[in-house]
Amino acid sequence: MADASVIPISTDQDETTAEKVLPPGPVSQWLTSQALKHEPLAFDILGIEIIEVDPPILPLIARALKTNGFDYLQCQGGYDEGPGGNLVSFYHLIKLSTVADKYLSSKSVPSNKSLEEVRLKVLLPRDGNLSVPSLYSLFRGADWQERETFDMFGISYDDHPHPKRLLMPEDWKGYPLRKDYIQPDFYEMQMAY
Repeated sequence: MADASVIPISTDQDETTAEKVLPPGPVSQWLTSQALKHEPLAFDILGIEIIEVDPPILPLIARALKTNGFDYLQCQGGYDEGPGGNLVSFYHLIKLSTVADKYLSSKSVPSNKSLEEVRLKVLLPRDGNLSVPSLYSLFRGADWQERETFDMFGISYDDHPHPKRLLMPEDWKGYPLRKDYIQPDFYEMQMAY
């Protein structure tokens, strides 16, 4: 796995760089205590913990997080890191019980700063296997989100109950949001009637 939690530090003696590893966040520490293999990445600009997960163990980690209270899939999506980079499937999970508890105790809507959130990322080599286990069985909201990610980026989700295009016509060639996508000069849509 790539280690994005490394910060280069220049030295006075030579041009080599040493590496300083950021400490893992609370979710990563909990996953480590459960002996679940993952790679902590740097926190995002909002302070949300980001964790890299290998495709085969994604359902196991997602189930463990759901059992631990991260019971809401706020969003799932994908993006292309560009030439030479990976395709990424990401999952943003939230602990809704925390929001409910804070609301009931104070009778006011908690701010976004009080949410417990985590982002899972699955990095897929562009020329490799673009297949990820579906999380539909854990989070029903993943249905259309995983279909959209397949439709736009070509990342397929194993064991998804409706593995077909969502936005593009069934006979569309390619995946329009990939940075290596070449727009056809002309596309004639096949009419169903």
